[in-house]
Amino acid sequence: MPAEPTVLVIVLAGGEGKRLQPLTNDRAKPAVPFAGTYRMIDFALSNFANAGYRKIVVLTQYKSHSLDRHISMTWRFSTLLGDYVTPVPAQMRRGPYWFQGSADAIYQNLNLINDEKPDIVCVFGADHIYRMDPRQMVDEHRANNAGVTVAAIPVPKREAVDFGVIEADADGKIIAFHEKSATPPTMPGNDQMCLASMGNYVFDRETLIDIVTPKDDEMNDLGGDVIPALTASGQARVYDFSKNDVPGQDERERGYWRDVGTLDAFYDANMDLIAPVPVFNLYNDKWPVFTGRQALPPAKVSRGRGGEPAFVDGSLICQGSIVSGGHVENSIIGPGSFVDHDAHVTDSILFPGVTIGPGARLHRCIVDKNVNVPEFTRIGFDAEQDAKQFTISDNGIVVIAKDQKIK
Repeated sequence: MPAEPTVLVIVLAGGEGKRLQPLTNDRAKPAVPFAGTYRMIDFALSNFANAGYRKIVVLTQYKSHSLDRHISMTWRFSTLLGDYVTPVPAQMRRGPYWFQGSADAIYQNLNLINDEKPDIVCVFGADHIYRMDPRQMVDEHRANNAGVTVAAIPVPKREAVDFGVIEADADGKIIAFHEKSATPPTMPGNDQMCLASMGNYVFDRETLIDIVTPKDDEMNDLGGDVIPALTASGQARVYDFSKNDVPGQDERERGYWRDVGTLDAFYDANMDLIAPVPVFNLYNDKWPVFTGRQALPPAKVSRGRGGEPAFVDGSLICQGSIVSGGHVENSIIGPGSFVDHDAHVTDSILFPGVTIGPGARLHRCIVDKNVNVPEFTRIGFDAEQDAKQFTISDNGIVVIAKDQKIK
């Protein structure tokens, strides 16, 4: 194989994230806090940082201030070797139009590719939770001389309607691509599973430029237009994510990937982290997840003002948070949050800056930033009552919006 290629990374971070509302009422989906300390986009960016692919542009669009601020304050590489992570807002190079889709977003930013002149362009999503060494996907892409390589993972048939589903031959060549089909084809020998696209692509530069440049048929969307077109021309191949080998990762974590596009999926992915032996290990120091760290003091667990004992079990307690005589179980307590005496927080997620008053009870809740839960409040125990103030997910998770005043 020739010498190491030059690689430009394009991270797509312009989606609205409607299915995550109210968590996306005030921020782009990739900027939503995850696991207390992180933002969703940190997982994709960390994979590339660990792999040494450090020329990264992040295409933003909707409600991007929080995301732009996080990237500019957190993701700074040394400029000595020309490395960078930079947010790129919609530049409207085709006129006064927002991005019409993921492929159009790339077309409107072809100047970034033309300026960098990479051999390979990695186009990845910004809002999935996983570890991956993208170098292995790039190597396989080059060895197969493909125009595009699509990362894929098996998913249950009932979930596959939300994904692009791939049909491939035994050699890995994609022979059909079905974008969000109501009747997705299943995998050979397994009628309960489908091979789903992860929304992560590796392109040869010229192939990408040619396919997104408008001709007779406009290519607005990668999954809906570009991949089917490259499949039809015989240039598309599939990459089996389950064989990706990440340093420090054990077999239980191999192939872990979560699309957190709904409130229930977001909640479940967070809960994955607090299992006694979590299937996704945040503590892998050989392939760390990077993020910004505020100048906050250590987390504190202590008796309450009246000597009430604190109890914490099976939980993540982030920096700057205080559990003062409260009860925290199977929960994530975000940075700078406070759980007062005799308050019970169970099976819940608190974003940064949340205060839980004395005697309050929260069960199976997601509480966004800067919410003050008054003393003796009960949330998560009476769905009918909760629905009068809060969003309730399909699986009964109560979601309290950022800055919401609780009656």
